Amino acid sequence: MTSVTLAQATAIAVTALARGRDAGLAPLTVAVLDAGGHLVVLQREDGSGILRPDIAIGKAWGALGMGTSSRTLRDRMADRQNFVSAVSAASNGRFVPVPGGVLIRDEGRIIGAVGISGDASDKDEYCAIEGVKAAGLTPDPAEPNPDWQNALP
Repeated sequence: MTSVTLAQATAIAVTALARGRDAGLAPLTVAVLDAGGHLVVLQREDGSGILRPDIAIGKAWGALGMGTSSRTLRDRMADRQNFVSAVSAASNGRFVPVPGGVLIRDEGRIIGAVGISGDASDKDEYCAIEGVKAAGLTPDPAEPNPDWQNALP
């Protein structure tokens, strides 16, 4: 498979939102992009803020564009603000290097990315990872931050 399908993207979004409800998180917005960076599914829960779709897409777009999770991007770029600004400008603002952008892999190949926004970034990432797993695909990163439940809102 070369790109995430509509059925897989829908399963990712539905499961991610369900995990958010199970964990008592703030209302979430989920964006799933295909391997070419095109939006396949966007689901925004009632009460999720109007900027959340742009942030969720930016998390997924940045992960897809750089070939690594948005958590890894945050960690690698913590002291490289000029580079972060340059990438943000080059991507027309679609670069949000904080946890919540997860690559979707199938047999090792990147076939898309999911971005979630709505609660603390580590909690968003947890839901994204769970969604990808539920669709029978491999999330990158494979596991959330072990302290995701303790992340500040």
